Amino acid sequence: MRKFVTLLAIVASLWTHSLHAETRVTPLLTHDLQDVPGKEGSLLTVDYAPGGSDPIHRHNASVFVYVLKGSVIMQVRGHPPVILKEGQSFFEGPDDVHLIGRNASSTEPARFLAFFVKDKAAPFVFSAN
Repeated sequence: MRKFVTLLAIVASLWTHSLHAETRVTPLLTHDLQDVPGKEGSLLTVDYAPGGSDPIHRHNASVFVYVLKGSVIMQVRGHPPVILKEGQSFFEGPDDVHLIGRNASSTEPARFLAFFVKDKAAPFVFSAN
C-alpha cells in the first residue's frame, strides 16, 4: 500500500505539472519486474476532456497505449500523426519525443490505458521543449 501511495504522489507531482489542465492521469498499478532488475511495469489511464491535449514530452520508457473510449491523435518525432479509435493501440519507445497527444474530438471525451516499462527511479514524463 505504501508503494501505491508513493506512486500516486510521484505521478501527481510530476505528471500534472507537465500536462495541460484538461488531461487527467489515474495510476492503477505499479509492480517490480522480477526478471528485469531495476525495472518496473506501471499501468495508468489518461482522460482527455473534449479538445484536451498534452504538451510536447518524452517518457524515457517503453509505453504501450490502448484506446478505451473516443479517439486520440498521437505523433512521435519522425513519424506522421495517427488517429486511434477505441480498440486501437500505439507504441512510444524510450527515445521517442511525443509531439502530439490529444483528443481528436472537441465535443466528446477520450480515454486510453498506458502501460509503462521503465527504470524504477525514473519519473513518468520529461519535458521535451
